[in-house]
Amino acid sequence: MAHIRLNTHPSQGGQPAPPVVWGARDPAVRGPVVGTVGLSSHRNVIGVHSGSYGIYRALAIAAKELKADHRPDLTNTSPAERIGPFEAWFAPKKIVSLDPWGHLVSEVFADKLAAGWDIRPTIAITKAHVNMPEIMEALAAGRLKPDNDILSGTGDVKVTKAAIEPVWWLPGIAERFGVKETDLRRTLFEQTGGMYTELVTRPDLELFLPPIGGATVYFFGDVSKLGKQETRIACRLHDECNGSDVFGSDICTCRPYLAHGIEICIDMAQKGGVGVVIYNRKEGRALGEVTKFLVYNARKRQPGGDSAAQYFNRTECVAGVQDMRFQELMPDIFHWLGIGRIDRFASMSNMKSDALREQGIEIVEQVPIPEHLIPADALVEMDAKKAAGYFSPTKPGSNELARAKGRGLDE
Repeated sequence: MAHIRLNTHPSQGGQPAPPVVWGARDPAVRGPVVGTVGLSSHRNVIGVHSGSYGIYRALAIAAKELKADHRPDLTNTSPAERIGPFEAWFAPKKIVSLDPWGHLVSEVFADKLAAGWDIRPTIAITKAHVNMPEIMEALAAGRLKPDNDILSGTGDVKVTKAAIEPVWWLPGIAERFGVKETDLRRTLFEQTGGMYTELVTRPDLELFLPPIGGATVYFFGDVSKLGKQETRIACRLHDECNGSDVFGSDICTCRPYLAHGIEICIDMAQKGGVGVVIYNRKEGRALGEVTKFLVYNARKRQPGGDSAAQYFNRTECVAGVQDMRFQELMPDIFHWLGIGRIDRFASMSNMKSDALREQGIEIVEQVPIPEHLIPADALVEMDAKKAAGYFSPTKPGSNELARAKGRGLDE
């Protein structure tokens, strides 16, 4: 059996890891993120690329389907649109959960790639078209009109899209959450079953590639307008909901709000601005789909049936917490895009808007989901969220608050 080499201490890892100076203006000084495994002395992070998909890579190697030393050929993989750099890239505390240079590694680290370094992108940018039934409905209703550029008469919408893998700068993550870095490292180590010993034995490694999902950003309009003060921005910040987004489940408002947000983004792009839809992989408030379905059962089967008054309590009874999305890290994508102001924000979540404002991002207008788009079975969720502090333009005495009161919620 081949010798197993442990890298749990700097002295056992061979040469010191190449330093990463987070936030440095010159990418050559900042240094690349190297998360590939093997005997390379260039590796300078904890974890591996591709988040949870790293397990599939290991399985493919074990099954002899993939060579362990395979390196991707990055020819013609450069971004379909250029993003950045923006000033926020050089303020270390602004971006702590992604690598702002992640889509430009072939360009800014070309010398190291030529010297044999195995550096891999953590962001990829391409172009495509999207087509959803809701877009055709908006065209039929006259809310959207084809322009044969951004939106065709058949409902095809031109988009640029970016896939982002998380890259955590641990000192910045700790500060963002107001905890000591040593406590953060130990908790991550213990609560992942000791998967990443370097978290507690390698304080010299400040970067962590967590085994979690990342985000996809869909751009509507001219991406080159990002970062300019005069550019008006519409945005839908959406956390994954597979049941609704893909299969149309009617127990929540997720797909209707996503479609409504896309409509707002198309409209903004047609008016000369840019629409941005950010899709975060945080299924079931980051509690996971199994927990989510357990909560559904608990809500439906409790005495008296589903209730807005018990909506969040049922979640906490099963999961121990109401929400684990922790929007504190979410504004990083806006800093990466050079966005300091959102003119139309298609969201009612006070947690999202508060996190954005805390990071200095202005929200001019919050746009609620139109009531006619809310599925009947999702009214409980909507009433509970409004009563818990979600944004709503309604005033006391409106139908929504009266309904919430009728479901046992305090006004």
